[in-house]
Amino acid sequence: MFEFEYPKILYLLFLILPLIAWYVFKVLRKKASLQISTTLAFAHISKGLRYYLQHLPFALTCIAIAAIIVASARPRSSTKQETIDTEGIDIVLVLDISGSMLARDFKPDRIEAAKKIAIQFISERISDRIGLVVFASESFTQCPLTTDKATLINLINEIHIGMILDDGTAIGNGLATAVARLKDSNAKSRTVILLTDGVNNAGEISPAMAAEMAEQYQIRVYTIGVGTEGMAPYPVTTSFGVTQIQNVPVEIDENLLKNISDRTDGKYFRATSNTKLQEIYQEINVLEKTKTSIDSFNVYEEEYMPFALTSLGLLLLVILLRLFILRMLP
Repeated sequence: MFEFEYPKILYLLFLILPLIAWYVFKVLRKKASLQISTTLAFAHISKGLRYYLQHLPFALTCIAIAAIIVASARPRSSTKQETIDTEGIDIVLVLDISGSMLARDFKPDRIEAAKKIAIQFISERISDRIGLVVFASESFTQCPLTTDKATLINLINEIHIGMILDDGTAIGNGLATAVARLKDSNAKSRTVILLTDGVNNAGEISPAMAAEMAEQYQIRVYTIGVGTEGMAPYPVTTSFGVTQIQNVPVEIDENLLKNISDRTDGKYFRATSNTKLQEIYQEINVLEKTKTSIDSFNVYEEEYMPFALTSLGLLLLVILLRLFILRMLP
């Protein structure tokens, strides 16, 4: 298969036609430099090589110009197609930003650890579209699905406790918002990673209903329960405005999170430390590898070099003919 990258340049070949017309007109009007009364005395002399070669330099120049134009149009050939495997997946991260995420059983606390490790996860998902949903007593989309990782990371860094005024844990609302973002996606794999440290106690949509929605749209949900076993240190502000660290019980509705993940063909994880949370994201990173085969662009080989070399060779030949064979007297 042979084609040109810039085929419109080939229209310049028509410029050779007026060049030929000009040359013919010039030859027809050409007069002898030396005029004599009769040429009978030279009638017996045979025509030499120079007579037959007199128009050759012009013909070679036209061919050289044509070769330059063809080379400029970038001829290329294609004999095969290459198949590329990509790993494009649509993922929505759902992050709990309720007040309990300030607990300091993670370093420096749950919310900052979750943000940092989520950013690491995003940085490794080069081919994916990733979005972000946050929730407390209600939920909203912090970032829609995007491949702009820099913007997404900036929006994650802007997350803080108190973005949603009323505290609470609306797991159902958070999951439902993520499903709404993914339901119209054409990606081969659509995934939600939901991270929470509490029990559903707010929101208009129950977690069971949100899980049913995810199941209906074939959206896989990975759930992560965040918090140590037993008690966790939590900053409490006294009536005098002094912050004190108190141990509070860790309450995670693990049965609920397991049911959500089981129903949507996902998996439930329990993170009890920064290291464990990082390992969970790494495991999800490995699990969510759906390869999509895409026929790439044709594999092209550039073919302009023969035309360029031909043009150069012809021009050199024209110069040699002018210097040594068809040299004209001044």
